[in-house]
Amino acid sequence: MFKSVVARQAAKAVSQSSASTARPALNTFFRSLSSTASRANNDNEKVKKDPFLSATTKAPDDTLETEGRFARTDERVKIEYPDDSHMPRSPIVQGRGGMHFKRTLAQFSLENRVTLVTGGARGLGLAMAQGIVASGSDLAIVDLNKEEAQEQAQGLVEQFRKENPGLEPDQLPSVTAHYADVSNPQSVSAAIEEVIAKHGQIDHLVTSAGFAENFDAISYPYDRIKKLWGVNVDGTYLFATGVAKHLMERNASGSMVMIGSMSGAIVNIPQPQSPYNASKAAIRQLAASLAVEWACYDIRVNCISPGYMLTALTRKILDENPELRDKWISLIPTGKMGTPEDLMGAVTFLLSDASRYVTGTDLRVDGGYTLT
Repeated sequence: MFKSVVARQAAKAVSQSSASTARPALNTFFRSLSSTASRANNDNEKVKKDPFLSATTKAPDDTLETEGRFARTDERVKIEYPDDSHMPRSPIVQGRGGMHFKRTLAQFSLENRVTLVTGGARGLGLAMAQGIVASGSDLAIVDLNKEEAQEQAQGLVEQFRKENPGLEPDQLPSVTAHYADVSNPQSVSAAIEEVIAKHGQIDHLVTSAGFAENFDAISYPYDRIKKLWGVNVDGTYLFATGVAKHLMERNASGSMVMIGSMSGAIVNIPQPQSPYNASKAAIRQLAASLAVEWACYDIRVNCISPGYMLTALTRKILDENPELRDKWISLIPTGKMGTPEDLMGAVTFLLSDASRYVTGTDLRVDGGYTLT
């Protein structure tokens, strides 16, 4: 029916048009064509008159001294992740933990738990491991450098002893060191089995193993990109699935914290680091996806995204590239960089029962960097 109506209306319009053409009226009014100026021309004139619109973001070759320069990466910044022989050591800090002399919520306790921390021999991983031990958990440090991991494991126990004098040996935390190449499935499986054999179980996981480098995307050596993704992404995935399988076999609940970065949500400047940023975005999405997939098993998965942190390695980099410090701090609303100890409370919260209804979240510890 609709087609027939349309057809009749179309035929009528053609008939009227033909009649008008055949017999034009003497006083017919003809409307002239539009003479409106093109929009492009108007826009160009507006740009010329408006100083804000006329500002350029096209930097001349070999210089960044122009509008928009503070929003660009600088390809001249190249920072390669050092090998172990040139890696600065991370100190054991005052844990401010152990026996609780101040009242606090009991749900924050990790007592009678075992936590596995990858990359726990230095940097952020070591600080978070110390916070976990101070909160009552036994600990398994997994690192590519087992010798350093063993030294730090002993240091953590000794620091705990100093902060809690008078404890019997069986009251001290059990802290062990284990080797793993986190990008290798066989090495990861062997490390998990070793931790279970030593501690009897794994309740929590923190995937802190990872590194960053600064190369512009075009000149970044591809073999180093594969290594970065292998450690940052593959290592996180392999340990998460391995520990989840263990928890499912035990029919036990558990919680995991993946260490991402604010770089998974923003683009850092001035240093170029596209593959690193993409790897941390992958970790953030991996945490969210696994949180949904494993929710029915009572396994929580969350992500912490640190901002600029003053680790031993970061201090070394800033000593060698002092202009970066001022640039970074100028973009942080709090006006300062964080310290590894700032992650102790965050990781304890997300591992503990204090966050038992929190899963799939991304907790940004960045001084407000990603808000501006």
